[in-house]
Amino acid sequence: MAGQGVLSGKVALVTGAAGEIGAATIKLLAERGARIVAVDRDADGLKRATQALPASAEVLPIVADVTREDEVAAYVQRTVERMGGLHIFFNNAGIEGDITPITDYPLETFRRVLDVNVVGVFLGMKYVIPVMRRQDGGSIINTASIAGMIGSPLIAVYSASKHAVIGLTKSAAAECSDTKVRINCICPGLIESRMLRSIIDGRNSGTPVPLEKIVDRVPARRLGLASEVAAVVGFLGSDDASYVSGSSYPVDGGRTTT
Repeated sequence: MAGQGVLSGKVALVTGAAGEIGAATIKLLAERGARIVAVDRDADGLKRATQALPASAEVLPIVADVTREDEVAAYVQRTVERMGGLHIFFNNAGIEGDITPITDYPLETFRRVLDVNVVGVFLGMKYVIPVMRRQDGGSIINTASIAGMIGSPLIAVYSASKHAVIGLTKSAAAECSDTKVRINCICPGLIESRMLRSIIDGRNSGTPVPLEKIVDRVPARRLGLASEVAAVVGFLGSDDASYVSGSSYPVDGGRTTT
């Protein structure tokens, strides 16, 4: 298998591990030899995702809410105590919120989206960076979105939260520039997932939309796969990306080139 063993001995912590991208990523990282800590609020989804890992994988599932500082501090502490270190942090948990115009957007939902997508990313870095500084290195990969690079109707709040993730990533990378801690972010485009289906359904009032129409503005003329996002995370987490920090990586089939 390509890449097998390239992460051998490394400890990888992944939040949002029960979602499509999170589950694909823990699978790829485990196949490449990493020891996995999988975090999600969804206990049942987390169980399914970890059960799909290779039988040989070492995995520690943790049910936690990334918006609660005490729970974030606890999952980082458990990782270090159980695994002895932390080398890769995929700061991935996120939600899309409501698909609705700004003028109709509920303030409660607005705050919830920012809480998960921005505060969750901030808290993760707040507690992981000191661990990686003490061990003299590590890789943090935050999940943004191409919605953090462009504007999109009816998902303004989601878009704003992902713009914030890109800003946090660049600023944190600058703060760590005198260390061996690298911080980057990925920007998935139209990835085949529950979240994409939710956004499409919300924009079209639940009316089925032909695939051809969805991918019409994607140069690759298809949806992306969670495994393709995971592959970029795997690269950024590896020593092959030792000179990469402060960057944003679109995984979008060329969508942001148009």
